Amino acid sequence: MREVATVLSIEAPGEVTLVEEKLGEVPDGGFLVETVHSGVSAGTELTYVKGDNPYLTSTWDRGLGLFLEGNPSIAYPVRGIGYMQVGRVVETRTRAVTEGTLVAMAYGHRSGYVADPMRDRFVPLPGELDPMLGIYVAHMGPICANGLLHAAADLYGPDVHHLGDGVRGRRVAVMGAGVVGLLTASFAMAYGAAEVVVVDETPARLAVAAELGAQTLAAADDPAVELKRRWRHGPDDRGADVVFQCRGQARALALALKLLRPQGVAVDLAFYTDGAHEVRLGEEFHHNGLSLRCAQIGRVPRGLAHAWDRERLSHESIALLTSRGERLRRHLITDVVGFADGPRLLAELARRERHTLQAVLSHDVHEQRG
Repeated sequence: MREVATVLSIEAPGEVTLVEEKLGEVPDGGFLVETVHSGVSAGTELTYVKGDNPYLTSTWDRGLGLFLEGNPSIAYPVRGIGYMQVGRVVETRTRAVTEGTLVAMAYGHRSGYVADPMRDRFVPLPGELDPMLGIYVAHMGPICANGLLHAAADLYGPDVHHLGDGVRGRRVAVMGAGVVGLLTASFAMAYGAAEVVVVDETPARLAVAAELGAQTLAAADDPAVELKRRWRHGPDDRGADVVFQCRGQARALALALKLLRPQGVAVDLAFYTDGAHEVRLGEEFHHNGLSLRCAQIGRVPRGLAHAWDRERLSHESIALLTSRGERLRRHLITDVVGFADGPRLLAELARRERHTLQAVLSHDVHEQRG
């Protein structure tokens, strides 16, 4: 058995390195995985590299649901970040999983991990799924699926039967063509939205959205006027039925509200580390009676937890990744580097010296590119 794992460590803002940690013995009921692929979140993870994550400056009181002044909840060095891992089971002492199985998990950027099925969530990957797309199964796919679930709950409350209930036959706009936006748009298209338009500021990302089958509009071209001229529901009723806001910029949220029809809902999946000072709640939000729903992955809509747990959202993610896998693999994953290159990759991304859509740290030397 391997005794140590190589772990990506953020020692201080802008300082990323690799360290070794002891793995420990595989306990009764546990298993050991060796990492095959580890996806990088160019949003959440970089907030630790840049030093602007709120956990670094304040205390998160889970009971009150408040960030409070005091000792930071997380301090440097920050290790174990990352929530898109695919590992191969190399030793098992449980009937829950067999040796050789590929599993999706969220245990951070590390070369190996000792798992306990009573504590750690894992999802066995089907043989027909591209293993690299498995990085989206445990957490990222459910994040996006949960966005659609919130749109469905807005229409049907707890009486949601299908993940596509909130988009089927409806006109959908997606703000942001990063990984979250592109996967969310792919879910909406797969579940029968009448139209899906992706809005972004970057031509290269809009080109990827188009390759995935979505319509696109540039944020600089006044997309609110364009969409409201195109999407008419009735007199004085124009715009998107639902907008998925997937970019952590205040100007993106402000534009998302402009795209909505009266009494429409924006489902917000973004993370605003700088706040949202540009959002003008006295304009469209007030005059059109809009709704803003946060679809943070920590909870599903009220009343749906019994039927829509994380396992079901992962199942929906596998279905999407299997049916649209070829396009997603070709256009979404742009950078694949060796695990040893992880510190350099994250530092370059944080300094904006490198731009990527989806980067993957891979232990498969045959996969390396980018």
